[in-house]
Order: sequence, then structure tokens, then C-alpha cells
Amino acid sequence: MKYVIMIHSNPQPWGHPTSNYLPDYQDMPPEQRERLNSEFEKMLGELHENGELLTGEALGAPESSRLYRWGDGKPLVTDGPYSEAKEHLAGFFLIDVDDHARAEEIAARFAGPGETVELRPTMWAGGPA
Repeated sequence: MKYVIMIHSNPQPWGHPTSNYLPDYQDMPPEQRERLNSEFEKMLGELHENGELLTGEALGAPESSRLYRWGDGKPLVTDGPYSEAKEHLAGFFLIDVDDHARAEEIAARFAGPGETVELRPTMWAGGPA
């Protein structure tokens, strides 16, 4: 089963890794930040080694995005990233796991100080992948 883990963040200024720009993360002692970073890198390595991590990408600054909506019988383009929101999609990871419980376990490990993580199953041809 494939799932997308989406990292939502509200850093100012925009940058990656997003945690470096979040007050909750910046307020931590340096040794705690180093431990969290090390644990995260170790987790990514383990997921890659066991074939569960398919890919991951950071996304560019939210103000560089454009929205395309249908209106007046044609596509209308506006600045993005999406409707009035403070948090923006900062990046994603695509995982392939045996079941939903494993996806939940992994997604919980992605949640860091000041960040919101969304887990969503993928779909192909109108049904679950």
C-alpha cells in the first residue's frame, strides 16, 4: 500500500529543512536538535534500506506556485499556493508499506516540533494503490 507523507510548515523565511526555521525547533538546546536530526536521518536510512521509502522531495517557496482553476469556461490562473492559509506544503515522502498501521507508525516519526504531517493513501485508476 502506498501512502504520501506530506510535511506542512510555516517557516519564515522559507527554507529547507523547514524545521530549522520554526520557533519550536529553534528554541531547543543544540544537543536536542542534533539528536532529532540524527534520529530522522537514521529513520530515512532504515526506510530506504527496507524498501519502504520510495522517494521524497522538498518543494520550492510557496509564493512561487500558481493555482489553476476552472472558471468562465476556461482555466484561470492565480498566485498560489492555495486558498488563504498560513501553512504550506513544504515537501513529501512516498512510502510503500504492508498496511495502514505501518504507515501510521512511520508518519508519526515524521512529526517534529512546530510541524504538521499529513498521511494520505495514494489512489490509482479510481481506487487504492
